Amino acid sequence: MKLKLFFLSLFFLALQFSAQKNAISPIILSRAETKQLFSDEALKKFNIDYPIFRVYNYTDNTGNYYVVLTEKMDSIKPSKDTLHYKIKAFNFYQNKNELIKKWELTDFTAKQSAGGDMENSIWFWTKYCEFQDIDDDGLVDPIIVYGTSGMNGYEDGRIKILVYYKGRKNVIRHQNGSLDHERNTQVDETFYLLPETIQDHTKNIIQKMMDNSLAIFPYEWKEAMKKHKTKFQEK
Repeated sequence: MKLKLFFLSLFFLALQFSAQKNAISPIILSRAETKQLFSDEALKKFNIDYPIFRVYNYTDNTGNYYVVLTEKMDSIKPSKDTLHYKIKAFNFYQNKNELIKKWELTDFTAKQSAGGDMENSIWFWTKYCEFQDIDDDGLVDPIIVYGTSGMNGYEDGRIKILVYYKGRKNVIRHQNGSLDHERNTQVDETFYLLPETIQDHTKNIIQKMMDNSLAIFPYEWKEAMKKHKTKFQEK
């Protein structure tokens, strides 16, 4: 047991040194590093019951952190695409040689707003997930993005953007739609209390998703957010 703790301590030190060198840009743990950090014992302890898709490691002025993204493997289509009906994410703080869970999020596929069909799949959109100190206050401001696909793929799926600021979650919920009246967006009131740099950064992520044909926001979404509206839809 002591030998195991010794090697785990060395492992933490190595990861922390690597994270400090990459404090601005987080590192993605390899499969071997992930397996060593999250052993079967750790998975059971933290109730991590879905396969780990990715682990991010970042460091800021408050310490060393790990964000774990997990997706349930529910079905494999003939095209070899995997369908996920449930997802979970965890944030852990490294306290010496142990991990302390700071927060957890969970979500799942649901019935589509138009009609009674279920969404096809839900997964993390890691291309838009970020772990940066956006407002330059010495603290990383995690942004986690995930979405769903419906009967028409992205066109009628949902998108959630979660912005964590000083440990508090601020969410933008969006429903895509091929028809104008199907598209709507909800923004937490607390989002508009965030520093302007973080708000603008999040809007840039939305614009990137639109440019990549993954999101269809209402035509005047920018103007609505300038007015701090918490709900808006296509007119």
